[in-house]
This record gives sequence, C-alpha cells and structure tokens, in this order.
Amino acid sequence: MRRMLLVALCAAGVGVSAAELSVMSAGALEAGIAPVVQQFQRESGHVVAVEYGTSPELTARLSKGQAADVLVAPDVVMNQAIDDGKIVAATRVPVGRIGVGMVVRRGAPAPDVSSADALKRALLAAGAVVYTRGSSGQYIEALFMKLGVKEQLASRLVVVADAEAALARIAAGSERDLGFGAITAIKAYEGKGTYYVAPLPEAIQNFTAYDAAVRAGAREPQAAAAFVAFLKSPAARRTLLDAGVQ
Repeated sequence: MRRMLLVALCAAGVGVSAAELSVMSAGALEAGIAPVVQQFQRESGHVVAVEYGTSPELTARLSKGQAADVLVAPDVVMNQAIDDGKIVAATRVPVGRIGVGMVVRRGAPAPDVSSADALKRALLAAGAVVYTRGSSGQYIEALFMKLGVKEQLASRLVVVADAEAALARIAAGSERDLGFGAITAIKAYEGKGTYYVAPLPEAIQNFTAYDAAVRAGAREPQAAAAFVAFLKSPAARRTLLDAGVQ
C-alpha cells in the first residue's frame, strides 16, 4: 500500500522536484518511448535521457554496473536483472509487446508471407537475409531452424548490431534482399529507403514482451517511479499503440 501511494503521488507530481532522469531501454521500443518521454517531460518538468540498446547490449551494460534510474527491457533481461538484484522488483510493470515483421528495399516487390510455406519460399528465393542480434533476431534464427532453411541460407545471412544498421543495409541492398525485425523499428524507418511488407504469419509470429522498473540504487527514485507509472497512463498507452507496441 505504501508503494502504491508513493507511485500515485509521483505520477501526480506531488512532492517531486524537477530531476534529471536516466533511462536504459530496449531499442525496439524507441519509436514509442521517445514520444512518451516528451509527453512525460512536458507534464512532469523532469528531464529524461534515454540510452537504447539490443537485449545483449542491455545485459552487458547491467553486468558492468552501468547506472540508470529506469530499465525498460524484454522479460528475459528484466528477469535476470531482478535475480541479480539490479531492479526493484515491486516496481515492475508491463509496457507492451512487439511482433516481428518483414522489410524490403523501397520499390522492391513485396514477397508473399501470408503463411509459413509462403515465407519459406520467399526466404529460399532471397538474396541477403538481414536481421539483428536483438530479441527479434534470436527468434528469427530459431524460426529458420524450424522451417528447415537455416543451412540453405547460411551463406546469405547478414547479422548486424541493431535495427538501424539492419534497415540501412536493406535500403542499400538489392531488390531480392529481405530484412526482419521488430515491427516498431521497421515502421519508424519507413521513408528512408525501406518498405514494411507485413508481420510474420500468425501461426509463426513471435511477440516480445517488455516491462519497465526502477533500478536498484537509482539516483532519482521518485522521478523514476513517476516515469514508470506514466508508462501505464492512457496518454502513454495511446502513443505506444500508435508506434506498434501492443
């Protein structure tokens, strides 16, 4: 009850002076988190700096003791952070989930990905197949194994550090290149030389769930609690949905 009261007071801006807040967030959420941060800053008066990264990057930063007031991360990263005592577990809240989609170079024909068999045919006809080392990329690798095409694609797989690098690679590639990534990131990059084809077929779609929590030892714990609470507000939810975060 005391914790709930504190969060409510923080969300309302009661007794919380302006603070400089640091947030460590999964890169797949950037298209939604960035405008939410702007909303929060306008309403709270706090200043928020966000550092984005893939799941492996977030895990590495946490293991090295990198400071932050808030962590926004996939379930697997959050669970490990809690086990390691790097998160105040009682402050954890769900942010949303993001599916995986396909992207091609702008002007390229859109492959049929309406079923698992159609996706398999598109992959076998592809030039390069591009994805990241993040959560979506880890699922894509497992999916290629499940579809039985991993060995056939081995020489064409291009694994890059993050979504921006993957999308830039697709934009600069050939019409036969296919890219895969978080739908939020793909949508955010449209207009820069790429085209969002479609989500993965429902039968083989994968959603990564993301949570937020206050970091243990946060320098601004009250402002951090206010930001985490704001992520559940109706205004923030609408912004996240518009960005593709379900």
